[in-house]
Amino acid sequence: MTVDVTYLPECSEHDPEIEHLNEEAFGPGRFARAAYKIREGGPHDRSRSFVAIHRGAVIASVRMTPIAAGKGRGLLLGPLAVRPAFKNLGIGRRLVAMALEAAEKSGVPAVLLVGDEPYYGPLGFKRVPRGQVSMPRPVDLDRILAVEFAPGAAARFTGEIGHADLVPAEKPESLAEA
Repeated sequence: MTVDVTYLPECSEHDPEIEHLNEEAFGPGRFARAAYKIREGGPHDRSRSFVAIHRGAVIASVRMTPIAAGKGRGLLLGPLAVRPAFKNLGIGRRLVAMALEAAEKSGVPAVLLVGDEPYYGPLGFKRVPRGQVSMPRPVDLDRILAVEFAPGAAARFTGEIGHADLVPAEKPESLAEA
């Protein structure tokens, strides 16, 4: 099935439709999730967040939120949501690819997410070693995945992941690292 879809950078006019889409996809339980707690810490990055539009309506969305943990800095991908009638058409994968491309082009060293490795693995994500990072709420640590654009960027994330606006930057151990 071919569907006429337009992909656009997210803007504030999309907010009500994105909220409805996320409510439909994840229900009220979304507010209890670890990633949602991180997102409560500050704004997401609209310049690296995208929507898919069909017949004037938002049918899918992906957002990117600035995060930090230890010496790691990057983005948290999600939520990724696609309306049920448009699933399995590659729309979600295309949105993720667009968000990753925007992140890489702007110099973001790594993107993390909480998700299924079979879905995100082909898009370049690999499991973060168990125990390297934690989340502010319970989460299956085997579902924390990362794609890095700078070698070693994912390993710089240590400790609890939080919104970048709330996590103070760690100082380098020596001047050689500065």
